[in-house]
Amino acid sequence: MEVSVLNINGQETGRKVTLNESIFGIEPNDHVLYLDVKQYLANQRQGTAKSKERSEHSGSTRKLGRQKGGGGARRGDINSPLLKGGGRVFGPKPRDYSFKLNKKVKVLARKSALSYKAQENAIVVVEDFTMDVPKTKDFINIAKNLKVDEKKTLLLLPEVNKNVYLSARNLQQTEVMTASALNSYKVLNADVLVITENSLKLIDGVLTK
Repeated sequence: MEVSVLNINGQETGRKVTLNESIFGIEPNDHVLYLDVKQYLANQRQGTAKSKERSEHSGSTRKLGRQKGGGGARRGDINSPLLKGGGRVFGPKPRDYSFKLNKKVKVLARKSALSYKAQENAIVVVEDFTMDVPKTKDFINIAKNLKVDEKKTLLLLPEVNKNVYLSARNLQQTEVMTASALNSYKVLNADVLVITENSLKLIDGVLTK
């Protein structure tokens, strides 16, 4: 699949790049995509939720009523889950939600996500660019020139570029990240991928090892 290379003015440069069929042209595997996205979201969870159980409350342990004949439940002390202010039954405890995925599964998931975008013609290749100073207005103009200003956009750069990142930081629908940090969730969450030429080479190197 060939894609025209654009400049930041949205004009064709006369060059074309061929998207690697082994990355952008495979049959997507939905199950590995599910696993990769699930792992990414699980890794974002803090896992710090905690509620007190019966034994952790500071109320008296005196038994409030007799065992039988009271006409109610045998609930024991004031910390009973049956009473207001009592402990919680099987409440959340701090835990680690992360889990392991094999490297080959992750690679296949990223290839599947990129192949979906290629099928949707949602990939824009732009020549490498930089910004002298952080300026959101200039970045918005670039997005308008590339006709992606009204879409949820993921911009992939070959390396960290502070000025580009700061220029796009205030734009709710735009995210900037390095190609080496690419993951399935970010790709699927975007409407369109804007990839610089060197980022494309970097993706080829990472996913075809």
